[in-house]
Amino acid sequence: MKTTQKILKVKRVSEDAKIPCYAHEGDAALDLFSREKIIFKVGEKHSVPTGIAMEIPVGHAGLIWEKSGLAMNHGLKTLGGVVDATYRGEVMVGMINLSQEEYILEKGHKVAQMIIQKVENVVVDEVENLTDTSRGEHGFGSTGK
Repeated sequence: MKTTQKILKVKRVSEDAKIPCYAHEGDAALDLFSREKIIFKVGEKHSVPTGIAMEIPVGHAGLIWEKSGLAMNHGLKTLGGVVDATYRGEVMVGMINLSQEEYILEKGHKVAQMIIQKVENVVVDEVENLTDTSRGEHGFGSTGK
């Protein structure tokens, strides 16, 4: 069976921007890099520019996730993070510093990672009732510890 690999077209919107790449063969996510130096004070949030725009294949989306080292070691978490296939502007990474220390994100450093994920659109149908299930309306914590 023949498989065809999807192509992710990337355009630099800043001359010195780094192109997203996989750090290791077989990685699930592409690394994204900061286009500028940003100082994150405690509790502060920023939109971090990457200096790149992209053409995500139709039927897919780019899902932005934090780098585990930045999150665990420095408390930097991503905010939001869905890039639609129809978006052609600069990819920005919303981030917040949840630690108790200031963090300096240097220009060119890894800021986040992006998974290119196949998506399926659905037809929304407003109804009066939903099918009953064993869980029902029980929310957070309803499945135990």
